[in-house]
Amino acid sequence: MGLDGPAVFVILLVVLLIFGGKKIPELMKGLGKGVKEFKDAQSGENEDKPKV
Repeated sequence: MGLDGPAVFVILLVVLLIFGGKKIPELMKGLGKGVKEFKDAQSGENEDKPKV
């Protein structure tokens, strides 16, 4: 069950219609921060560093 080109295009179009063009960068920024925090927590890097 793979996603071909037209299916990905339709999904991206629906996301654009739901969230709008201005909100998508904010969502991606939040998602990136969440993934970074998750990876840091898994590797234990964040335990030694104080939060600034």
